[in-house]
Amino acid sequence: MVTLHAHRQRLLHKTLHDMINRVIIRSKVVQVAYSYFITREKSIAEAEKELQHSLEKSYELYHALLQLMVELTDLQAQRIEAARNKYLPTEEDLNPNLRFVENHFIKMLRNNAQFVEFRKDKPFLWDAVAPDYLRRTLDTIVASDTYREYMNGPFNDKNIDCELWRVLFKTIIAPSDDLTETLENISLYWNEDLNTEATFVLKTIKQFRDTGEDAKLLPMYKDEDDKKFASALLRDTLSNETKYREYITRFTRNWEIDRIAFMDVVIMMIAISEILIMPSIPTVVTLNEYIELAKTYSTDQSGTFVNGILDAIVKELKKEHIINKD
Repeated sequence: MVTLHAHRQRLLHKTLHDMINRVIIRSKVVQVAYSYFITREKSIAEAEKELQHSLEKSYELYHALLQLMVELTDLQAQRIEAARNKYLPTEEDLNPNLRFVENHFIKMLRNNAQFVEFRKDKPFLWDAVAPDYLRRTLDTIVASDTYREYMNGPFNDKNIDCELWRVLFKTIIAPSDDLTETLENISLYWNEDLNTEATFVLKTIKQFRDTGEDAKLLPMYKDEDDKKFASALLRDTLSNETKYREYITRFTRNWEIDRIAFMDVVIMMIAISEILIMPSIPTVVTLNEYIELAKTYSTDQSGTFVNGILDAIVKELKKEHIINKD
C-alpha cells in the first residue's frame, strides 16, 4: 500500500491544475461510500450530509494551515519581545532582526477580508489546541538554512517574502510527521486531507505573490459544477450498487468477488458511475484518478488490478454504445 505520507509528498510536487478540487472530492466520496456499504446504517440522504460535512471540514483545514503560518509569526514576535524584556538583554535582544515577523505575505494574509471573515465564523487557534507543536515547528524553522539565508538577505519584498513561506511550508511544515500526528489528535477528518489542502496552501501563496493585497483565497468549490459533482457522484453510486457490481462481476470471472478487497470494489463502482454520468470528464482522467485512489487506500496490487478491470469495462461500454467519449 502507498502510505499517506508518500501520497502527500507526491501531491506536493504535482503540478496544480484546474481539476485539483476534484481530487479531494473523489477521495471523500470513496470514504463515505465505503462507510455506507460497510455499515448499511444510513440512508442515501444521510450519506450525502456526511459527505458535505466532510468537505466542509477539509475546507476548515485549508484555513487552519493558513492560520498556522500567522501564529508561527506571532510566536516569534512574542519571543523577540520577551528577549527585549530580559533582566540583562543583549545588544541583539534590544535590536532584533524583524524581517521574519514583518513578512509581507503574513501581513497580507492577516488582513485578507475572506480570511478574517472565515476566522470569525469558525475560529481556530493552534496556540490553544496544539501549543507544543507550534513551538516545535517554530524551533525547526528558525534552525533551518532557509530561515538563516532569508534573515541575512540584503533586502526583502513581497516576492521574496512569499517565496520564504512557500519553501518553509513545502519543505518543513507539510511533510512533517509531527504535523500528521498533531492533526490526528485535533480532528478525525483532517489527517487524510492534508496532502490536498497543502497543495491549496501553496497555490494560495503563489496567488498572493502574483496579485498582492487583492489576492483571493480559494473557494470551497471551484465552481457550481464541482459542488454538483460531489453530490451526484455519491448518490448515483449508492443508488446503482447492484448494476455496478454486476459490471465488476462480469469482468472478474476468474476471481471470487467476495475475495476481492472490498475497497477495490467500492472504488471501481464510483469510477463506473463517473464514467457513465459525467460525459465532460475524459475516461482517461477518471481511470487515472481512481487507480491512484486504489494505490492509496487499498492493497499493493490494487492499482494494477483496478486498472485492468476498469479498462475492460470501458471497452465493453464503448462496444455497447453506452458511452462514446475517449
